Amino acid sequence: MSRLVMKFGGTSVANVERIHNVARHVKREVEAGRQVAVVVSAMAGKTNELVASCKEASPLYDQREYDAVVASGEQVTAGLLAIALQKIGIPARSWQGWQTPICTNGTHGSARIESIDGAGIIDGFSRGEVAVVAGFQGVHKETGRITTLGRGGSDTSAVALAAAIHADRCDIYTDVDGVYTTDPRVVPKARRMDRVAFEEMLEMASLGAKVLQVRSVEVAMVHKVPTYVRSSFDDPDNPGEGTLICNEEDIVEAQVVTGIAFSRDEAQITLRRVADKPGVAAAVFMPLAEAGINVDMIVQVVSEDGMTDMTFTVGTADYERAFAILEKIKDDIGFSSMAGEKEVAKVSAIGIGMRSHAGVAARAFRALSEKGVNIRAITTSEIKFSVLIDEAYTELAVRTLHTLYGLDAA
Repeated sequence: MSRLVMKFGGTSVANVERIHNVARHVKREVEAGRQVAVVVSAMAGKTNELVASCKEASPLYDQREYDAVVASGEQVTAGLLAIALQKIGIPARSWQGWQTPICTNGTHGSARIESIDGAGIIDGFSRGEVAVVAGFQGVHKETGRITTLGRGGSDTSAVALAAAIHADRCDIYTDVDGVYTTDPRVVPKARRMDRVAFEEMLEMASLGAKVLQVRSVEVAMVHKVPTYVRSSFDDPDNPGEGTLICNEEDIVEAQVVTGIAFSRDEAQITLRRVADKPGVAAAVFMPLAEAGINVDMIVQVVSEDGMTDMTFTVGTADYERAFAILEKIKDDIGFSSMAGEKEVAKVSAIGIGMRSHAGVAARAFRALSEKGVNIRAITTSEIKFSVLIDEAYTELAVRTLHTLYGLDAA
């Protein structure tokens, strides 16, 4: 029998009525002769409510107890879905992360999966049982404490479980019917894609696309788990096709540019007249790394008189901390002044076809200049390029590039 993992997000299980709808999706796959494991998120809004309760109990809460509290949201959903499946004649049982077990490291609040023992779930399959697994959570084997995987962790749970039980594929059900060439709310002519390569989806997820969590795409790519993005709001008896995320060789004809991603959660920092000598870059970026601040785009201008300017970006949420850290080490580094800007955005074009086509980025630079969009910084890789621009021009830039590369729907 083929084996399938289905994952349903918070909006898909927002109330008992929607949980009954999810049960109908699961029943369809069971009746098609598949062995099914279902991974569920907490009901929409429940995790935020539990987090708020932790903060109300104590602003300086114990991260281990925080995990015990917020993991309860998925436990409730798993139990309710198992009950809903039993009601329509499908044998089912719920599993918490520690029961599977999904073993993680001990980093509470953002743990990483180390191993999954799927033997119990597979044994349940032999009895005709659907496994309903609480996503987003696991257990630290050494301490026996519940851990959580961070926001969006249920996607990662689902893909990792699919790899562990050797599932034929993993279907991620959400409130959209697939992966689009860009955000349809910004570009109404955006198209749903039939297939996207793992590498492209990884870039899109990390550059601002909200459809899938980055770590889930990494796990799918490493373990070669074909992953569909589908809508839970489709008719369970007549579901849509969705978008398949797969190996590059499974895509017959790759477009030069597959999609346009953007992120407004960016901030720019510029250090003026930094000494151009070995070790300075490490002196700037090591303290930020030690504080857990991720640095993205880095631009350094040509040195004059042994001095240079250095510009880089950080997440908006880390901007104030980064500024404070750099102020503290100003004398050690020796820069003359520091400037910052939070009203910026990053717009990126992604496509495996870039590997074999020259001038892809140059066309974008010309098109943006013709629209009056100034580029603050540029980064490139083999299958993508990103530009940093003023936030006010974000939607104009996205629409311009979407049309430029022929991504608009007919």
